[in-house]
Amino acid sequence: MSKQQDYVLQTISDRGIKFIRLWFTDVLGTLKSIALAPAEVEGAFNEGVGFDGSAIEGLTRRTEADMLLHPDPSTFQVLPWHGDDETARMFCDITTPDGQPASADPRQVLRRALDRARDLGFTFYIHPEIEFYLLKSASPGPDGLEPVDQAGYFDHVPGNVVDLFRRRSVRLLEELGISVEFSHHEAGPGQNEIDLRYADALAMADNVITFRTVIQEAAAEQGIHATFMPKPHSKWPGSGMHTHMSLFEGATNVFHEAGAKHQLSRTGRQFIAGLLHHAREITAVTNQHVNSYRRLWGGDEAPSYVCWGHNNSSALVRVPTYKPEKSRSARVEYRAIDSAANPYLTYALLLEAGLRGIEEGYEIPDEIDGDLRDLSERERQVLGYKNLPMNLDEALALTQESELVAETLGEQLFDYFLTNKQDEWLGFRRQVTNFELQRNL
Repeated sequence: MSKQQDYVLQTISDRGIKFIRLWFTDVLGTLKSIALAPAEVEGAFNEGVGFDGSAIEGLTRRTEADMLLHPDPSTFQVLPWHGDDETARMFCDITTPDGQPASADPRQVLRRALDRARDLGFTFYIHPEIEFYLLKSASPGPDGLEPVDQAGYFDHVPGNVVDLFRRRSVRLLEELGISVEFSHHEAGPGQNEIDLRYADALAMADNVITFRTVIQEAAAEQGIHATFMPKPHSKWPGSGMHTHMSLFEGATNVFHEAGAKHQLSRTGRQFIAGLLHHAREITAVTNQHVNSYRRLWGGDEAPSYVCWGHNNSSALVRVPTYKPEKSRSARVEYRAIDSAANPYLTYALLLEAGLRGIEEGYEIPDEIDGDLRDLSERERQVLGYKNLPMNLDEALALTQESELVAETLGEQLFDYFLTNKQDEWLGFRRQVTNFELQRNL
């Protein structure tokens, strides 16, 4: 038994914890869990917990159904919303019965990418800004979706349900060991944003999954509904998950170079070049739903074109300069990701795209000045700027031809992801929408 495992067992005993939930996700990032009795935890550490992997979206074939969950003791946390029945959780790694990592485990996909970065001497850090909507109900009212308020960007509305919700959410996150940097009202009615303090990519992917659960629990306590749907209303801004990234070698931020333009090193520029070069082919993963493209092409500040800029909120990749002389704060921001993405697969692909740029010496294009959407299509073509996919079908066609995505996800997960998303597109394409009825009936 490791020291961490001993600590978990001792804490369970000392606090009288009654249930231990084992958490993992399916291919789309949907949280799954089973509950263990305290007496079963030591056995889970030693041998794993068996389950039918074929019942989980995309995890394994029916002929290879037997899988094992192995709880990661470093992720042990007591859940602060279960009252008298104290409950804890641990994220799990998934293996086959012979002890091999499950190839279609999203957490394992990210581990593989991080191991490759580590072999090159890099540690990958993430800092996401997560947006979501708070609605009075999950069901539309007579006038459609009803947000909990009509406030706007950075509005302060003391004493209302949103203020109480945000304070409760931040407390819950902090109790779970997740550090919050900012929380505020966003631009849409009922829209909020909470930014998590940077952490290594695997811990942050776990944090994002935990974050979604915390937000939904806190909303339920207030009798309201939280949604991470990318674009729940055509007239409201979409909900993104702008993600800041940096690579470190030991204690050194390799994106920083004092005196360089934007204080950005050659390594940082090559990383950006990799993100831009592979952006279109990874969009089906960073924006995995039909609804995701309502946000990307719905105006506001969501990026629509493959470009980068300095302090340019319309760019796909932005180089922030909040503290230009502080080397540890140097980073790049990828702005296409929406709040419904699977963080394990998304972070793995962003890292692999950036590493390709570094390893193969990609050249970064000129940065943009202004918003490409203000130019005509011909002007954009002359300047050489490509658009992000305009719908899920187009995105999937690009992903299907991507060597980068296939190698990163692995054959089994890659094939299942494509099949699942193609089914979603076909299901959408069969629908008759209100727009068609109003225009053509």
